[in-house]
Amino acid sequence: MKRISRLSCLFFLFGLLVACEEDINPDYAKDVADPEYYHRSVKQLTDVIVHDIFSPPVASRIYSYSSIAGYEAMAAGDPNLVSLSGQISHLSPAPAPPPNVEIAYPLAAVVAQFKVGKSMVFSEDKMDAYRDQLYAEYREIRMPEEVFEASVAYGEAVADHVIKWYDGDMYKQTRTFPKYSITDDESKWQPTPPDYMDGIEPSWMKIRPFTLDSASQFSPPPPTEYSLEPDSKWMREVNEVYTALTGVDEKTSAERQAIAQFWDCNPYVSHTVGHLMFATKKITPGGHWINIASIAAKKADADFARTVETYAATSIAMFDGFISCWEEKYRSKLVRPETFINRHIDQEWRPLLQTPPFPEHTSGHSVVSRACAMVLTDLYGDNFAFDDDSEMEYDLPTRSFPSFLAASEEAAISRLYGGIHYRPSIDYGIAQGEKVGKHVLESLRTRAMITEERPR
Repeated sequence: MKRISRLSCLFFLFGLLVACEEDINPDYAKDVADPEYYHRSVKQLTDVIVHDIFSPPVASRIYSYSSIAGYEAMAAGDPNLVSLSGQISHLSPAPAPPPNVEIAYPLAAVVAQFKVGKSMVFSEDKMDAYRDQLYAEYREIRMPEEVFEASVAYGEAVADHVIKWYDGDMYKQTRTFPKYSITDDESKWQPTPPDYMDGIEPSWMKIRPFTLDSASQFSPPPPTEYSLEPDSKWMREVNEVYTALTGVDEKTSAERQAIAQFWDCNPYVSHTVGHLMFATKKITPGGHWINIASIAAKKADADFARTVETYAATSIAMFDGFISCWEEKYRSKLVRPETFINRHIDQEWRPLLQTPPFPEHTSGHSVVSRACAMVLTDLYGDNFAFDDDSEMEYDLPTRSFPSFLAASEEAAISRLYGGIHYRPSIDYGIAQGEKVGKHVLESLRTRAMITEERPR
């Protein structure tokens, strides 16, 4: 009887072992490397950024640090990716993975990206709810529990490293700096209707950049000299804005309106209907380009490593672009078309788009769109055609572009059609953004960027 009992126990234990082995998905490493997990996590962050109403510069900060965290976690386990530590001079190496422990690096990358993003937004509950759902989906892949736990722990360690790093970028200090001071100089920016908000982020040029030597490294030419003379260059540029939708035929006007509305990307638009006041929320300009990065990666069937690389490179260009642009905005402090036209040409005129609450020169859309387009062109090619559906959830139709650069040019000119920028702000902004984008490509090496020789 004892012999039979011992044999029964052995068979029982063997059965448990086999059952456990069968419960492990032999393809879990492949399944966890599906880039759709990363795309969805970035989209969740975008949705929370929209909900929390972050300004365009602040949103770029959230995108960039979270994307770098995901990239660094993935780079730790992928020999084809080059860490950004040292390349970004103030970024030290991320913690090394623990020895002799299996880690699913794509999972660690999602965890790192998500934790950093959550640390920078207000609606942590929305992030937590999505994280719990995401972890439940990962467990359905049926990877070994020890691999899941080790991967999450490593992703969190990288996130903590990045959180400590971003804490030194001057963001907290600039929260206490003085607001923009309004002057009596009519050539200088003043708050605009309907909310007459204070100038947003007047000290953003003090934020630590990733690749720029300083915020003024690529300062554009100054705006056209302010003048009330009817035949002056300034007045010609003002009139171009004033007649952008009325001085052309009906078909051209309709197309210009469609372009302006597609690229509006205003995170907070106020509406007044009688005594009722409400606001609508949209993605920021950076959020629009993050979505274009997603579109490109998906169309190219990019693997997980290329996907995290795409988001990191795009967001770095975006972040440095905003710093460069904002330095000029609060240096020149140029008056917006709405203010000038209401004072000197037509008191009843209103631009198609609501004027953003910060100075005019240069155009943020022009700078940031071009910087992002330069990086995406480097990653996916000069003639990468794509359909941009970024605005469909805001009830605007898809627009198609033959290249990233073409999209950036339309984004730039949209600001003139919308009545919120003069021509020089757009043209100089494109050139400024191109310089920023080229500098990012020359300064950093990721897997795709090291395939071509560029001057250091």
